[in-house]
Amino acid sequence: MKRIYFDHSATTPVDDDVAKLMLEYMTEKFGNPSSIHSFGREVRKAVDEARGHVAALIGANANEIFFTSGGTEADNIALKGVALANRKKGNHIITTAIEHHAILHTCEYLEKQGFTITYLPVDENARVRVEDVRNAITDKTVLISVMFANNEVGTLQPIKEIGEIAKEKGIYFHTDAVQAVGNYPIDVKALNIDLLTLSGHKFHGPKGIGALYARRGVRIEALQQGGGQERSLRPGTENVPGIIGLGKAAEIAKRDMEKKVAHITALKEKLMAGIQEKISDIKLNGHPTLRMPGNVNFSFRFVEGESLLLNLDLKGIAASSGSACTSGSLDPSHVLLAMGLTHEVAHGSLRISLGRGNTEEDIDYCLTVLPEIIERLRSMSPLSNSSTMAESNPCSHCHKH
Repeated sequence: MKRIYFDHSATTPVDDDVAKLMLEYMTEKFGNPSSIHSFGREVRKAVDEARGHVAALIGANANEIFFTSGGTEADNIALKGVALANRKKGNHIITTAIEHHAILHTCEYLEKQGFTITYLPVDENARVRVEDVRNAITDKTVLISVMFANNEVGTLQPIKEIGEIAKEKGIYFHTDAVQAVGNYPIDVKALNIDLLTLSGHKFHGPKGIGALYARRGVRIEALQQGGGQERSLRPGTENVPGIIGLGKAAEIAKRDMEKKVAHITALKEKLMAGIQEKISDIKLNGHPTLRMPGNVNFSFRFVEGESLLLNLDLKGIAASSGSACTSGSLDPSHVLLAMGLTHEVAHGSLRISLGRGNTEEDIDYCLTVLPEIIERLRSMSPLSNSSTMAESNPCSHCHKH
């Protein structure tokens, strides 16, 4: 059976060159980078080179990159570290209602520690309004944290404009760029970003490794203490194979960025056009143009997301849904609800996230299989009599756009 991977926003396959290099640092070059002998010095040099590759990918300086266990830890260090270090200045943080849970749950923790959090709403395309950011600022605001691109619907946020406001007001600006780094061009200096979170497994690096960019001069407190590694911001013996893999993945991502974005964008446009042509009663979720190159997210009326995923999986297609049923919750995605979708429409969502290994043949296969599955599921749904449904429950979200 054909097997197609359409879930690159969840994770990506490790690049062959990345895996090969990592193996070398698990077996032959196994020294501790803190050791002063030749085994340690050899590894220290490689770690420094990897730091340089990660920095180059986002336009930073190497000494502004701190390796972490992934995006979640980097988010925690950024928010808690800045909040604690700047508590005398103020206790107010601004974020959005559609952030990843690594941000939202960290903010909830900080609220219990006496911090005030403003959760900004978004428009119907999941985009935060720049004026809302400006109007939320108080004399107690110490940090603004807005994700670069949404992980579910792919919408790109007005990062440059928010960065300008933050700089003008003397407030630190953090962006969770886990979905964007390696998949979309970023220059932290040009965008006035003070702190940025990234994760290796989103751009063909290994899992369990990420990094925090913290602009030189940012006041940030370490959350744990130890032997002084990563300039004491994130102590503990370095995950050398992970760091080496992240560095190599960053080097490849920078080299191939233009070609990768063009390839994935073309596939995305073909898939979006095909779905809109072949299937009725749908809604495109996320901004129609200001979105990640590989993100396709639709809601299908009268279809339950989990059933759709299982049926696609039976046909060899791996994708994901905005419905959180698989996690034990009956609540649909907080992102889709924040955009104004009803529970019913949000539960029928499908996220397809394309990667560099996908082909036109993959798109063609999906456009053959998906309409058949939707038609079959709707035929079994008690709600699928659209003529009576339209009369009893008119909904502007549910018509084909």
